[in-house]
Amino acid sequence: MGWLMGFEPTASWTTTRRSNQLSYSHHPKRLLNRRFCTINPYPGQPRSGVLRGTRAVMKTAANLDQLRSETAFAVLARATELAAQGRDIINLGIGQPDFKTPDHIVDAAIKALHDGHHGYTPAPGIPALREAVAANVLAHRGVEVSPEQVMIVPGGKMTMFFAILMFGQPGTEILYPNPGFPIYESMIGYTGAKPVPIALHEDKGFSFDADDVLANLNERTRLIILNSPANPTGGVIDDDALERLVEGLETWPDIAVLSDEIYSRLLYDHREHRSLLSFSAIRDRVILLDGWSKTYAMTGWRIGYGVWPRALVPMIDKLIVNANSCTNAATQYAALAALTGSQDCVDTMRRAFDERRSLIVELLNGLPGFRCQTPLGAFYAFPNIEGTGRTARELGHDLLEECGVATIHGTSFGAMGEGFLRFSYAASSDDIRTAVARIAEFLEHAQ
Repeated sequence: MGWLMGFEPTASWTTTRRSNQLSYSHHPKRLLNRRFCTINPYPGQPRSGVLRGTRAVMKTAANLDQLRSETAFAVLARATELAAQGRDIINLGIGQPDFKTPDHIVDAAIKALHDGHHGYTPAPGIPALREAVAANVLAHRGVEVSPEQVMIVPGGKMTMFFAILMFGQPGTEILYPNPGFPIYESMIGYTGAKPVPIALHEDKGFSFDADDVLANLNERTRLIILNSPANPTGGVIDDDALERLVEGLETWPDIAVLSDEIYSRLLYDHREHRSLLSFSAIRDRVILLDGWSKTYAMTGWRIGYGVWPRALVPMIDKLIVNANSCTNAATQYAALAALTGSQDCVDTMRRAFDERRSLIVELLNGLPGFRCQTPLGAFYAFPNIEGTGRTARELGHDLLEECGVATIHGTSFGAMGEGFLRFSYAASSDDIRTAVARIAEFLEHAQ
């Protein structure tokens, strides 16, 4: 049945469709491509996009080759595998709160199911939730938006996915933060657009130089992606950089901005979040990405939202209808309870993250070859590990396999992440202490 089933086929087949039946014609064995476990039925032609099933040769779209995955999920899978083998694994790799979803949110979802909310909802979301999001944007960002601009989607990634699809195509350019969330670059490449990195500098607190960003704009630029507070660095774009960027964008009125603010409620040291929506000069071309996953410990519920410029609302509505019809009904009622109920849970989680932030930065800075800036937001530390003499990938691999500590190597977030590791401090203080102690012991014996 072919390499996909684990052994070498003796012949390949071509599949044709006749009415409602499949017809198979046998032809001699073709060139094997063992590396990718596929068969190339057309010797001399590129193998990209050719998949062999049981008796069919399927040619997929070439742009699928541009899609990448998230290393965090691969590390999670490996950590789970090692744990199943009896290893004691501490996972500081995956980016999700270690808290349970608050009870009043869970209860709202259960009630919605008991009340019979089992069917489709309007594609952009139930009206009550869209209104609650608009009220939340006003309360926490000081900006009035219409509920009609709010689009409820199954997870924050969907807003990102739709925005990049909307503006990316061959011959265009999209700017994105590097190191940054890996799906930005992945999706840009998928659309055929050219990914143009926005360098985030360690010595600037992982902010950027606005003049450098503006220098990269041209007539092919369609979209700029920003993320603050940021994954993986925990950095926050400083006000001067934001103001200079917005000022410069006034001369580029055709360029849209996707502002990923999923960590906006997780700021420390009395910092206040400054949303790009607060800049009236560009508000009509800002797409706001936010959601419930990080703020309310709801990563597995898969619900997020986008606030879209009015001009784009009809297009995003059609994309939602084509892609996912609507977001899970009961989950929307849970999200409504999250926004309208007590916010004590948010404050509790943020205080815990803040304490762990101080702890992990102190401990990481005590490791030989490490230096770690204090992150200003999110729940990630991004230490520089160049002093260890190892690449990020090498050290990340060894820490998991040898120490049982899962982290994410910096190059998972782009080429500019070399020399760094990402640690999630959405873990208990005891786990953080134990993990860093293991790393210290490993580094001592590795020298």
